[in-house]
Amino acid sequence: MNNNEYLDIVETIKLEIKSAQYKAAVSVNRELIMLYYNIGRIINEHKTWGNKFIENLAADIRISFPDTKGYSIRNLKYMAKFAAEYPDEEFVQTVSAQIPWSHNCAILDKVKEFSKREWYIRKTCENGWSHSVLIHQIESGLYERQTTVDKISNFESRLAAPQSELAVQTMKDPYVFDFIPFREDMVERDIEEALVKDVTKLLLELGTGFAFLGNQYRLNVGGDDFYIDLLFYNLNLRCYVVIELKTGEFKPEFAGQLNFYLSAV
Repeated sequence: MNNNEYLDIVETIKLEIKSAQYKAAVSVNRELIMLYYNIGRIINEHKTWGNKFIENLAADIRISFPDTKGYSIRNLKYMAKFAAEYPDEEFVQTVSAQIPWSHNCAILDKVKEFSKREWYIRKTCENGWSHSVLIHQIESGLYERQTTVDKISNFESRLAAPQSELAVQTMKDPYVFDFIPFREDMVERDIEEALVKDVTKLLLELGTGFAFLGNQYRLNVGGDDFYIDLLFYNLNLRCYVVIELKTGEFKPEFAGQLNFYLSAV
C-alpha cells in the first residue's frame, strides 16, 4: 500500500466518523425540537393563566434544572409561538425538526407565510445554510427571486453534508448541549484526551530530554491503584514530571494530589 492509498483510507474513515457524528446530532436535535413543540402546546393550552404563567414556569424549571439555559422566558415564548404557528405535528417532525432551533426561531420571526417557511427550511437543508446565511437569504428576498417550479417542488428529507455549515452548527448547537445532561467527568475526559495529545507533542518536540511514560499511568500504593494523567521522565534532570489535568478553578487539594504522586513515583 502506497502513501496515497493510505491517505485516501484515512479520509474515507474521517468522513464516516463525521457523518455518524452528524446523524447523531440530528437525532438529538429532532428530539429537542419535539420537546420544545410539546412544551409550547402545553403553554398554549394554559395561556388564559396570563403572562405570569410563563414567568413562573421559567423560574420553577430553573430550580429543577439550574444548569440549563434553554427554558428562559424568551425561549418559552418562542416555544408557544412555534406550537401555535405549526398545528400539524407531522410537519414539525418531518420538516421543522431537520434544522436547529435557532434556525426555526429566525424563520418564525422573519417569515409569515407557511409556504415560505417550509421553502426556507427545505433550502436550508439542501444547501447547508448557517444561521447567518439563512437570515441573509430571507432578508434578501431569495424566495421571491426563485422560479415558480422551484417553489412548488416537494420537500425532500435529506441530511446536509457533514462538512456543511449547517452540520457544524447542528453539532455545536448550544440548545442541543443544554438538552443533554453531560456529567462533569465526561467533559473532563474529553478535554483530557485533547490535552494529552497537545501537551505530549509539545514536551517531546522541545527536545530537552523528556521521555513519555504514559497517560493514566497506574501506581499501586498500599494495595490501592492510583492513576496519573500524564507521566514524563526528564533524562537531563533525572526526575519525574507529573501532570494532572483538571477542569474548573484551582483547588488546594489538587496540589496535595500532585505531591502524593511525586512522592509515590
